[in-house]
Amino acid sequence: MPVSLLWAVDVYGRVYSLSTRGQQWEQCRDAVLEFKRVTAVQQCCWGIACDHHIYLNVHSSDVPIRYQEETFENQRWNPLDNFSDRLLPSDRWQWSNITGLEHQPLDSFFLPSSNWEWEGDWYIDENFGGEPTEKEGWTYAIDFPATYTKDKKWNSCVRRRRWIRYRRYKATDTWAKIPSEGHSGPLPDPFNDISCGGWEISEEPRGRLSLWAVSLQGKVWFREGIHHHSPEGDGWEEVSLPGEVVQISCGPGDLVWAVLWEGQLIVREGITRDCPRGSSWVVVDSPNPEAGAIHVAVGDNVVWAVTKDNKVWYRRGINSYNPRGSGWIGMIGEMVMINVGLNDQVWGISCEDRAVYFRQGVTSSELSGKAWKAVNVPRDGDIRSHSSASSSSLHSAGCFFSGEVRAQSVMSEDSDTKNGPQRAVLEEASLREADAKSPPLTHLAVGPAGVRGDAADTCSLSSVATYTLCQEEPYGADEHPLWAWVSGGGCGVDCHSQLNWFNSATALSSSVQSMSLSISPAQTAAWRKQIFEQLSERSKREMDNFKHYEQAIEQSVWVKKGTMQWWRDWKPHKWVDVRFALEQFSGPEGNQDGILFLYYNFNEEKKYLHAFINEVTILVPVLNDSKHTFAIYTAERTKQRWPIRLAAATELEMHDWLALLSVSCCDSRGIQGPPSKQALWSVTCKGDVFVCEPSPSLETCPYPTPCDQMFWHQVGGHLRLVESNSLGVVWGVGYDHTVWVYTGGYGGGFLQGLARSTDNIYTQTDVKCVYIYENQRWNPVTGYTNRGLPTDRYMWSDATGLQECTKANTKPPSPHWTWVADWAIDYGISGGTDREGWQYAADFPTSYHGHKTLKDFVRRRRWARKCKLTTTGPWQEVPPIPLSDVTIIPCGAQSIVEPIPLWAISNKGDVLCRLGVTLLTPAGTSWLHVGTDQPFKSISIGGASQVWAIARDGSAFYRGSVTAQSPSGDCWYHIPSPVRQKLQQVSVGRTSVYTVDQHGNLWFRQGLTPSCPQGSSWEHISNNVRKVSVGPLDQVWIIADKVQGSHSLSCGTVCHRLGVQPMEPKGQSWDYGIGPTHVTGSRHT
Repeated sequence: MPVSLLWAVDVYGRVYSLSTRGQQWEQCRDAVLEFKRVTAVQQCCWGIACDHHIYLNVHSSDVPIRYQEETFENQRWNPLDNFSDRLLPSDRWQWSNITGLEHQPLDSFFLPSSNWEWEGDWYIDENFGGEPTEKEGWTYAIDFPATYTKDKKWNSCVRRRRWIRYRRYKATDTWAKIPSEGHSGPLPDPFNDISCGGWEISEEPRGRLSLWAVSLQGKVWFREGIHHHSPEGDGWEEVSLPGEVVQISCGPGDLVWAVLWEGQLIVREGITRDCPRGSSWVVVDSPNPEAGAIHVAVGDNVVWAVTKDNKVWYRRGINSYNPRGSGWIGMIGEMVMINVGLNDQVWGISCEDRAVYFRQGVTSSELSGKAWKAVNVPRDGDIRSHSSASSSSLHSAGCFFSGEVRAQSVMSEDSDTKNGPQRAVLEEASLREADAKSPPLTHLAVGPAGVRGDAADTCSLSSVATYTLCQEEPYGADEHPLWAWVSGGGCGVDCHSQLNWFNSATALSSSVQSMSLSISPAQTAAWRKQIFEQLSERSKREMDNFKHYEQAIEQSVWVKKGTMQWWRDWKPHKWVDVRFALEQFSGPEGNQDGILFLYYNFNEEKKYLHAFINEVTILVPVLNDSKHTFAIYTAERTKQRWPIRLAAATELEMHDWLALLSVSCCDSRGIQGPPSKQALWSVTCKGDVFVCEPSPSLETCPYPTPCDQMFWHQVGGHLRLVESNSLGVVWGVGYDHTVWVYTGGYGGGFLQGLARSTDNIYTQTDVKCVYIYENQRWNPVTGYTNRGLPTDRYMWSDATGLQECTKANTKPPSPHWTWVADWAIDYGISGGTDREGWQYAADFPTSYHGHKTLKDFVRRRRWARKCKLTTTGPWQEVPPIPLSDVTIIPCGAQSIVEPIPLWAISNKGDVLCRLGVTLLTPAGTSWLHVGTDQPFKSISIGGASQVWAIARDGSAFYRGSVTAQSPSGDCWYHIPSPVRQKLQQVSVGRTSVYTVDQHGNLWFRQGLTPSCPQGSSWEHISNNVRKVSVGPLDQVWIIADKVQGSHSLSCGTVCHRLGVQPMEPKGQSWDYGIGPTHVTGSRHT
């Protein structure tokens, strides 16, 4: 579960945040004003201060918020001046935008507010369509509206070049004031309520937010232009109302509800991607006509309300098609206010004791939950004061100050937050008088570590509402805070989350822990690993001396039998009922081995197939809509591309067989424990993770181990790609761009039931999108309809058009996946779309574009639906930045504390360098942002810290001067791509650089020398390549797109380049193996 924050405001106007992994409220120290209420999302928090102005607190990130300003310099050629700024009257301005319709000189660009700063001065962009231009960056055309090229021709009459300048948002982790100005000037009255949401409106572009605010006069305002590159927005726009509003709530999607002054509620309708403000309001009656509503809170599919008598109500029947719902249901409990967060989780503030309560039992099937439970954690000041008291009690029963004995209070473990509102507010005069009489407390050192505790924690506050405030802590030593507002819009909690918020003894346990020896998790992991290695070495050392003795029991045999179905090898191919048996035995030398038997009937004759366990090369779960199937490969069947395919009666039975067969295969080959540091890692197209222990003869010349004889065994987890090095550091990226680091375990998934594979296993989640296509053909009578030609594809199909896929019959990839969202139009498809999501083409097999022309007779649009997988594996999440690619130096560190270079690309295309990655801390400590002129999509680091990257436009770049002292280097060098090719992926070894282009061609960079690390030219090696991975000794592994076997065709096959030597770095031929979709051989040495 990613770390997220719950925000709250107490009655004194102080803002606090509570982490989902924390056990105390952390005060926002930057707040110089008292706040009335806040509304939070994952990336920021908005608030209304006591001056009725709106403030924004953007969470700091290792990736800064940067915005690229651009303008174009235009020139025309004439016989006298050659190219100059003397343009024709009908031409565009000398300085303009890309369309030429707006005048944009360099001095017309200003910072939006004082919260921004310029990164540097204007400079010329020398990249054009993925290829470098001349030094001055000019591109040429026959006229301004025509197509530009980087080469000057005889008919080039105009030219232009692009100027770039970046500005950076600097006001992070601080409250920045938002101007109260609309498009027509200052707003007439200040604000009283605020709500933020709307990041899931019908596939809204990533980072978009909707901010709604209510003024003191009951008017509603909408903040426009809030997105990732403009967190403050552009301005306020008033929204018409049927009455005066007192409070408003906006959910993550298209739900917006508000409370009228009379106690009725109104619902905003017509909220879409193109109109986030909506179009109209609909009135909904209060749950209790005698006691009108005073508060409303909405989520994805829920609406909660509070009436004037503090009763809580739940609105049933809420969905995207019916935002008004169907009726109210009264709930138990009395609250002052309610807030709905992510996953429709609910928080509230009780009217009895002003404590924050969490609604337990909220699931997708039971959105109303089951019960309220108090969030009982201390504030950060409480921890320190109780730590001081606990330390003092170790010295004596009391502390002596000026001859007096004062008993130190320790928080009781049996303290209860439900004792009623017996929380006195101390008067300012009495506290000052007490402070004048009492000398300051002294520090007490405990133990050799010198742990010290402060006796008190003070802060300065001003008066809010009717509370009398003082210069010291407003709460007593044993009093609980009084909360006024809570916001969970950025708090990612679900029904499976393990929270530490409900332990009343947190403060005491924290104070005790503060005096204990501090041992980091990394040190604990290293200690356990060292013990395991020492025990393994001792066991081998003592057992090897007695191998020549005769065993008391020469061998033992046991058999496991079962019934399955088998996909018959010959025609007619069909599922056949068979008996399946595993016979396992131990030989004279103590080694484990076994045989698989498959008994079937053919023409009323009993026959069988068999396979030796030590010949099995891989066991692969196979996705099937109706059966629980898996495949068994041997070396011979890998060559044929024709495995033994079996189907179990239940999913549990399939997992039992897979676990048993996997352990048996590993035992027969002497593989035990976690993968070695030199293991090869790969992932299948379904996300399963496999490892292979390389044999010493894998790279032996001239007879290396064939790829089809390599044994791969599964490791728990689910990943889209995996990257490793020869030191044992392994990182992975999921389909939802979440980053995971390997913990050193070797279980999880279907292996989670094995007792020996439970160490370092954690819960892992992944989210992916399932896509289907809606196809239509044009006819002169009705226009575009779903009536196609007899030869056309299905009107609802997959990407190929060969398989019918409707919204109703399309299921998640496997039973492990569950839907977490409804079908929605995908506007982010390559090629662009129109306002309704359609793409047009002359016919279905041709390329698509986002605008209609006279020659377009067909159109399609893509629908997407998210599904979620929950599994287990030896992986821990690395928050908080989602990544699209990651690379680790193949080798380098010689000690456990020496840094290991690791680079990555975020899902937005930012280049990042990870700091603090060592053998003890493989997850690292922080990210260092490396500036680029455009988003990137692939990156690789090789020997001598060579960093190569591919931009999204297909151009290649080399990062110069990357060293241990300067881990991020100094500048990017643009490397020309192969002629008329756009590159997709890059991999760097010790002295070799390989790339793959968009057409599946593999290229080798020639001329790489220490004096010329950029190389000289590209040489074509092979086609039919998806991915490439180069090892520390320049070994080359690829994923081939399609490989023909003797029986069938396989897609995504692991191939090893043979004949790679220092004098022959390109190798000679390919050796074919199994078929994942991503492989990393950079750990193999």
